[in-house]
Amino acid sequence: MTRIVALGEIMARLSSPGHLRLGQCMPGELEVIFAGAEASVAMSIAHLGGDAAFVTALPDHAIADACVASVRSVGVDTRQILRTAAGRLGLYFLEAGINQRPAKVIYDREGSSIAITPPSAYDWEAIFASADWLVISGITPAISAVGAELTRVAVHEATIRGVQVLCDFNYRGKLWHWDPATPPRQLAVRTIAALMPSIDLFVAGSDEMAEILAVSSGVDAETPSRDAPFAVVARRLAERFPRLAHVATTVRNSHSASRQEVGGLLLDVRNDRIHAAPRAGAIVDKSDEPASVADESRLPGGYLIEQIVDRIGTGDAFTAGLLFALTTPEWAAPERAIAFATAAYCLSHSVHGDFHFSTREEIEELVAGDTSGRVQR
Repeated sequence: MTRIVALGEIMARLSSPGHLRLGQCMPGELEVIFAGAEASVAMSIAHLGGDAAFVTALPDHAIADACVASVRSVGVDTRQILRTAAGRLGLYFLEAGINQRPAKVIYDREGSSIAITPPSAYDWEAIFASADWLVISGITPAISAVGAELTRVAVHEATIRGVQVLCDFNYRGKLWHWDPATPPRQLAVRTIAALMPSIDLFVAGSDEMAEILAVSSGVDAETPSRDAPFAVVARRLAERFPRLAHVATTVRNSHSASRQEVGGLLLDVRNDRIHAAPRAGAIVDKSDEPASVADESRLPGGYLIEQIVDRIGTGDAFTAGLLFALTTPEWAAPERAIAFATAAYCLSHSVHGDFHFSTREEIEELVAGDTSGRVQR
């Protein structure tokens, strides 16, 4: 079985009840769960039946104990989580959106254990023993210069051992402030671009891919614009970084915070084909790639979600679903892998919390076309 190691920060998420504004419920009660992009990927893969481990640094106290227990409860290997005397548990506050009011997030993560613990504190030999994949995102390198260095070292330690690397860009503009001389977006693009030569599977928006190409190509190289179609930027990215085997993006057409249409696109670099989901069997190549498919902003036939329960963590469900599918023989064909990932992405909108809890059976049923939502008795 493929072993997947995810590295990143896990935090406490404090949410206002229902759709109350934070100002309406404080002082008062907030709901507390544990959350984090890379942890959600590891938990999702373990929940689907995969072999996953999670690596982070947490303070040595009872609340962090509960955090570790939450991750371990679905079968994730937590033996390489560092417990530190210095640092704190990161927090973020969530005010859920509804209708035309967007969700809002407030971060309180400065000085968290993973943000201040140097890479030398981790046992890389033990972390990557029997590992096949490393999962990182653009969130951990955003929280501090130490977090950025930790991510860089983790990628290096993985690649020298023959471990493949998945990177989900996951841009968070409120976090990239550890270099005051550089604007957040520029800092993020520069940092992730430096990792790209070691990445095997990349998940990001087309605009982010275009910006990475702009900073990593020569001055005379032609680079796509930020609004170029996925087909253009994904292929150009694969040309620029030959290690890439797959490039993927989620698709989201937002009618409101409560009603959205979602889909997914995947470039299979080896065969130079782009696969779209949820349209069964949708395959487009260079010769028959209509703009409506090549441009993710106009992807037809997406899953229409009429009532979103929780949008946070849905991209992590997509990433987890994609990696699980690509490493599971019966789902590994690119057109099937993107179908599985997109179904997981869709279903995660119906589950409260960052971790989506959808089962493999439920995902497979949706891929097969069961969108009725009927009661199962």
